Amino acid sequence: MNLAKYIDHTILNPEATEDQVEKIINEAKEYDFASVCVNPYWVEKSAKELAESDVMVCTVIGFPLGATTTNSKVLEAKDAIQNGADELDMVINIGELKAGHYENVLNDIKAVVNAGHENDKHVKVIIETSLLTDDEKIKACELSEEAGADFVKTSTGFSTGGATVEDVKLMRKTVGNRLGVKASGGIHSKEEALALIEAGATRLGASAGVKIMNS
Repeated sequence: MNLAKYIDHTILNPEATEDQVEKIINEAKEYDFASVCVNPYWVEKSAKELAESDVMVCTVIGFPLGATTTNSKVLEAKDAIQNGADELDMVINIGELKAGHYENVLNDIKAVVNAGHENDKHVKVIIETSLLTDDEKIKACELSEEAGADFVKTSTGFSTGGATVEDVKLMRKTVGNRLGVKASGGIHSKEEALALIEAGATRLGASAGVKIMNS
């Protein structure tokens, strides 16, 4: 197993400076991570600097709340793709899911998925597990699959909790082997990373990628 290729090396904090983003990019090259995951502002820079490597550029859409309009998410997705993004991690409309307005959630996801797939880009759907009941987690995964998403993802890392083994197991059980499962938020060690992979994660979002590789 090549652990590095499970990791989306992540810097999404709002105060991240260009030097800090540069550091993440250089670390991703050194360790040959799956991707760097950056806010949309940094996509163009990341794409240029990673052009000669096999490290992908991942970015986030409707982040971190998911409460923007579908049109704005689609525009953000298309802009990111134009700037060089390879993968899009979008946040669902969490309030609409909790209200049971499933058609609105489905259409929101589908619109971003379509924008991604039109350009051969993967789309991961962040369901924000820490805010959901188990039944809601299952429903969010089912809607993501129905919308044609490539992955379901646990967390933004900016809410009340991150990835847990239990949530990853539940998500994997729900989507089977048809979708990827990305565990994200609060992964700080190789032991935690391996436990999440054992539970069914096929990708890990972590700002501690170097620490994980060296622990």
